Amino acid sequence: MADKYTSAGPRVAIIHYWLVGMRGGEKVIEALCRMFPQADIYTHVSDPSKLSSVLTRHKITETRVGRMPFARTMYQKYLPFMPRALEELDLSGYDLVISSEAGPAKGIIAPPDAPHLCYCHSPMRYLWDQYHVYRDGAGFLTRVAMPLMAHSLRQWDVTSAQRVDGFVANSNFVAKRIEKYWRRSSDVVAPPVAVEDFAPVELSQLGDFYLWAGELAPYKRPDLAIDAFKRLDKPLVVIGGPDTQIKALKARAGEKTIFMGKVSFDVLRDHMARCRALIFPGEEDFGIVPVEVMASGRPVIAYGRGGILDSVVEGETGLFFYEQSVDALVDAVEAFERSPLSTAGSDACVARAAHFSEASFALGIKAALIKIGFDDFPASERE
Repeated sequence: MADKYTSAGPRVAIIHYWLVGMRGGEKVIEALCRMFPQADIYTHVSDPSKLSSVLTRHKITETRVGRMPFARTMYQKYLPFMPRALEELDLSGYDLVISSEAGPAKGIIAPPDAPHLCYCHSPMRYLWDQYHVYRDGAGFLTRVAMPLMAHSLRQWDVTSAQRVDGFVANSNFVAKRIEKYWRRSSDVVAPPVAVEDFAPVELSQLGDFYLWAGELAPYKRPDLAIDAFKRLDKPLVVIGGPDTQIKALKARAGEKTIFMGKVSFDVLRDHMARCRALIFPGEEDFGIVPVEVMASGRPVIAYGRGGILDSVVEGETGLFFYEQSVDALVDAVEAFERSPLSTAGSDACVARAAHFSEASFALGIKAALIKIGFDDFPASERE
């Protein structure tokens, strides 16, 4: 295929829903940018001050949503305008289009000869499986508006899924939702995790505490961990923000629960390596923190539903509980302390985490691209 491209290689367009911080979705974009150093990025809204140098080295083009008032902070309020804004993008001349979907991104119109691969973190949860949760938790005006706009947005979402040549899901959990809502099959490629940034410590250096880490969002269920450890009367370290959530959670916490708020990467890495285990009581599409903890040599005690089933191996790198209740989590922690996992070394956890490296991600993406007819990669990405 190389003959059809210019001497600079194929022209690649990467579409991401919004670029206003560096979270899991943006780490995927970074990995794609390393695979395709000449790629251009398109997004609804961008805040370069909050992006890594890997991303800002690339040309970033906003849709018209980015020109709307207060777009960098109120971008989600402009959801009804995003489908048309995507379709207005002129991608003429590109040889490959890769969209990164969790908010609207896949709905671009690709050139006729350009394969379009969609990496799906999740179908839009506020339109599908979490619609009623989001609506119930929204303000008055949003609760009124959501039923008025959701129906047409769902129709567009399903229609635009038919424009994609191939889907990649970040977990088997997401692949099932792609099949359910869009009636499309997908390959599964886990997102890239910088496992090389983490390392275990000697067992003699372990602390006597459990760890909860991440954004203190309700769906991640920090409340469940805090309530369980209050009953257990065991040490729990909670890392993450925002500060507005910490105040409410502190009010229900036991004396042995410590809130550290947002911390430096070095502090986070140290606590991951020294904790007895990570407590992961939420249901997530994939879950990068558990892989980071396993790369640090420590096991995971997790709610056994969602993307965690792709990463943690029960009995080898962690234990599951199957009801999001204080009783179930307390039982799981007590079972963990009776199990060999509580005193095991780090080898099994580190070996499991290695499956989720950026190199593994790149191999999976290349296989998915070849499947839809694209096989011209930069020399550095060829096997």
